[in-house]
Amino acid sequence: MDERRAVRTARISAEPITLDAHLSAVDDPAMGAEVSFVGRVRDHDPDATGTVVALEYTAHPDAAATLHALATDAVGTTGAIVAVSHRVGRLAVGDAAVVIAVAAAHRGIAFEVCRTLIEAIKTDLPVWKRQIEADGTTAWKGLGG
Repeated sequence: MDERRAVRTARISAEPITLDAHLSAVDDPAMGAEVSFVGRVRDHDPDATGTVVALEYTAHPDAAATLHALATDAVGTTGAIVAVSHRVGRLAVGDAAVVIAVAAAHRGIAFEVCRTLIEAIKTDLPVWKRQIEADGTTAWKGLGG
C-alpha cells in the first residue's frame, strides 16, 4: 500500500472528534477488520484529590506532524490504514480526547497497530494537559502523563 494513503487522517483539533468520522475514513473493501479506540475525559485520576471536572489540552505547533509520523510508524509495513485525531482546548468529562480507527486485512494486525499508536501518542506526542478538579485545584501532566 502507498504509505501516503496509509494514514488517512492525523490531526490535532479544537473541534469535537467522532468515532464515526474516523471509521468512515478507514472504510475500505480490501480490509476485513476495523478496530477503534476512544479515549475520553474521566471524572477521576489516581493523582487527583477530588473529582475531575475537565481537562485542558495544549499542543506544540509540530504536534500534527508528529501525530502523522507516529501513525505512519505504527502502520509500518502492515498494509493497515489509520485515522487518528487528538483534541486540544477545554474538554468536559465524557468528551473524546483521542480517537483512532484502524482497518487491516486481519484483526490481529488491526489490534496491534491501534495499540502501538495509542501507546506512542501517550509517550511521544507533544500534547500537555491541565487537569481541573471540582474544587478548582489544577495539575499539569506532561509527556507520558
